[in-house]
Amino acid sequence: MRTTVTLDDDVTAAVDRLRRERSIGVSEAVNELVRAGLAAGRSPARFRQTSARLGLRIDVANVAEALEILEGSSAR
Repeated sequence: MRTTVTLDDDVTAAVDRLRRERSIGVSEAVNELVRAGLAAGRSPARFRQTSARLGLRIDVANVAEALEILEGSSAR
């Protein structure tokens, strides 16, 4: 495919650098750089767990006891 594009200065510098390093043409250099960018993809954002204080001050070591405190004895 033939098309006209305008490259930013930093992209032009990368194309020129690759052309000199490998002794290749502009089209081949642009294709290689685009393929490298496509292959790299984007890494997903790192998941970070957050917590919030709920104001509850009960011991949850004994689940049955904690449920009784939270729900009341009549919830059974």
